[in-house]
Amino acid sequence: MLARLPITPFGNINCFVRISFKSLAKAFSSFLLLFQLCFLWSCKEEAPVAATRTYRMGFQNSAPRYDDFNLVLQTIALWSTRADAAMITTEVPWDSLLAGKTPQQYVKNNYVGLVEYYRSKKFKLWIYIDPQNGLNRTSDANALAAVGKSIAQPEMQKLYRRFVVVMDSMLRPDHLGLALETNLIRIAASSSIYNGVKKAANDAVADVRAIDPTVKLSVSVQADVAWGKLLGNGTYVGIQQDFVDFPFIEELGISSYPYFDFSNPDEIPINYYARLVEGKAMSLMITEGGWTSASFEGPNQKLISGSVEAQQKYIARQSQLLDAAPSLAWFQLPFTDIDLTKIPTNVDPSIRYFAYLGLVDINLQPKPSLTAWDNIFQRKLVQK
Repeated sequence: MLARLPITPFGNINCFVRISFKSLAKAFSSFLLLFQLCFLWSCKEEAPVAATRTYRMGFQNSAPRYDDFNLVLQTIALWSTRADAAMITTEVPWDSLLAGKTPQQYVKNNYVGLVEYYRSKKFKLWIYIDPQNGLNRTSDANALAAVGKSIAQPEMQKLYRRFVVVMDSMLRPDHLGLALETNLIRIAASSSIYNGVKKAANDAVADVRAIDPTVKLSVSVQADVAWGKLLGNGTYVGIQQDFVDFPFIEELGISSYPYFDFSNPDEIPINYYARLVEGKAMSLMITEGGWTSASFEGPNQKLISGSVEAQQKYIARQSQLLDAAPSLAWFQLPFTDIDLTKIPTNVDPSIRYFAYLGLVDINLQPKPSLTAWDNIFQRKLVQK
């Protein structure tokens, strides 16, 4: 395990808990009305620092714990008032598919009701599907590795491709990501895994285009890796190989967890995102990332310093980085912190490195970063 890598924890949580949103759309309207009448808290409003923004803002379904369905609904109610986009990011549900569940059954049980609710809010929808291991970029997905299978195998690539097609055809996203953090996988994983991800994603393009000629296609890359952080010597290396290996990219997803390498958000270069698409007529999106609001011992016994003040500063800095780039969307995937005492035992322990990224804590109490987010969200959205 390459524990130092900042990777995608939140899609995996959805895979482990298997929350059903089959009837969410019907139940939600009455719940939301009740919840808004007894709204638990509000945040102090301040004047936004700019008049407009080019990027939609949103979250993924997240909660401190997933064993309490009402808590999940509460959380969605809280963030849906400060968003104009929604994200679903998930690993392929390998265990369910290998056990005989059809992709149609899985998508209906887990996502259809949730997406109906998002549509009722007029959110634009992004879906990112991870063919690899979201919490350990050195490895295949845990459910594949447990049964001796790999994305390098053609039959597993076919399962992935079928799941992608069903997700697209049943949920009709506006934007579809076919792989996550591809530059990180290329460095961290074996060549067979990386080549399996590359072939699966490229082959899925023809499958998707046969039924959906309009959805915008992308992969995500890890910005910190592109800038030579994490595994490098601090020298910018870029992502040109990703454009070569995934030539279908129409827009670029970006993952970034800079608290592993920067001590202060203001140290992040203003062109941290813009440089990745320099010379290309291409928009970009922040598909995952954040700044920890608590300190902890990180990989290799390195102290990772975090605070609520630094997190608030990061949200403000993030808006500056996006304002300086051709930005289309910004997703703060975890709206809430994660209650580490309730994490299933089969979740990789590195989840603790991402437990304090929420704009509210595990009791849904706001952090200062929520005010910063709300101020930015108040800007008028101006998109072409």
